[in-house]
Amino acid sequence: MQRRQFPWAFVGAVGTAAGLATSPLSFAQAPSMGVSEGIDYLSLDKRIPTESAKGKIEVIEFFWYSCPHCNAFEPRLESWIKNAPKDIEVKRVPVKFRDDFEPQQRMYYVLEALGKVETHHALVFRAIHTERLNLTGADALANWADKNGIPKAKFMELYNSFAVVTKAKRAAQLQDAFKVQGVPALGINGRFYTDGSLAGSMEKALQVTELLLSEIRKGR
Repeated sequence: MQRRQFPWAFVGAVGTAAGLATSPLSFAQAPSMGVSEGIDYLSLDKRIPTESAKGKIEVIEFFWYSCPHCNAFEPRLESWIKNAPKDIEVKRVPVKFRDDFEPQQRMYYVLEALGKVETHHALVFRAIHTERLNLTGADALANWADKNGIPKAKFMELYNSFAVVTKAKRAAQLQDAFKVQGVPALGINGRFYTDGSLAGSMEKALQVTELLLSEIRKGR
């Protein structure tokens, strides 16, 4: 699997809705399954500094709003986050495999700046994948935001702000540092990377993540 291949052959093994319907794994019940470095996950050559608070273990989800696999994974990830131990800090990072991904990158950071990720993040997925709206450009995103309680002028002000542009650039740097192969994907504490193509499914990728988190807690 090569980096930045599109469209969906690139993320074909990431997991369909059926693949995500397997029995969820609890943090307390991670099985001692066969997990191999280089097969189910990768160790990064260079450790990436995290931005989590002291005592927290950072898990990053790399995603793209227009990716159907990210849309299918979102409810499972949300459930996983809600059941996560208090020492886990999950961050979402929108990817930019091409220049035309950037508007949706900025969209996420506008929602973050407004404190509306919790209320609007899933709505963006629904608009694209259920309502079949074309939200690939700034104007389309601004019009959608205006219809969903975010005034267009405010949206565009934040969309073009230094803070949002900087965060989008930082997201692209993190994507490169983790050598993200496809989305959705998971980065664990600046040390490890896994995705559905490596692990076999995103459900398995979550299981791999839990095992890596357990090893991190042991100081390994």
